[in-house]
Amino acid sequence: MEIKIQKTAESDIPHILTMMREFAEYEGLGENVEVTAERLRMAMFGEGSFVDGVMAFDGEEPVAYALFYPYFASFRGQRGMYLEDIYIKAERRGNSLGERMLREIARIATERGFERIDFQVLENNHPAIGFYEKHGAVRDDTERHFKFTDEAFLRLAEG
Repeated sequence: MEIKIQKTAESDIPHILTMMREFAEYEGLGENVEVTAERLRMAMFGEGSFVDGVMAFDGEEPVAYALFYPYFASFRGQRGMYLEDIYIKAERRGNSLGERMLREIARIATERGFERIDFQVLENNHPAIGFYEKHGAVRDDTERHFKFTDEAFLRLAEG
């Protein structure tokens, strides 16, 4: 069958969640998956939604997904997409599907006047690092990812 890449629909949420769990297990982070169908639906399709996505299908079978959203790189003055997830089922890797998914995200970003795609990769995910570098991604080891979450976030919000 011909693999088709298309914008996600609300009806794709169960498929995305299934592949998201597979992705988390692959990364050794299965215990960290807390997202619910409703929270994902709100982020992608609810009021004030900001997350976009694409899915790849082989016929009716979902075989890959990507989630991304807009952001602004202040020092460079560039608008871009932040690629949160890109996942391809193990049996579908190595057939240019990852490149096709990246190209579709870049096409969407370009249509919106964006100039870049940023993302993070776990340092032990060597296949992904090699894939991105092969396609011209620049690695920046000087930046560190921080986050405020749970109680720390609530303390900040409470003032």
